[in-house]
Amino acid sequence: MKLHAHLDDEDDDPMLSLVNLIDVFLVIIAALLLAIGNQPAALLGHEDLTVIKNAGKPGMEVLVKQGSKVERFKAGDGAGEGRGVKAGTAYQMMDGTMVYVPESPAASH
Repeated sequence: MKLHAHLDDEDDDPMLSLVNLIDVFLVIIAALLLAIGNQPAALLGHEDLTVIKNAGKPGMEVLVKQGSKVERFKAGDGAGEGRGVKAGTAYQMMDGTMVYVPESPAASH
């Protein structure tokens, strides 16, 4: 007399189904925890916040939260794109203060 019964491929083991279901729920819970962990915790608060991801790199992003409004800015292909003219020069003094010297209108053209 055998103590262990062999199960054929056609037999359904209810414990095996339960184990598979638990595995699926564990994977879902792990994915949710990773998704929550990747979000900055301060975005859930009531404070205004600015987050810079990948600073100075090609995939740089800036997240700005003001109240309940969150805006996302992505860096473009060109750095500092825009139109304009030089408006002046800024100098940092020995004590750390900044002095701005505007350009004369004739020198800016």
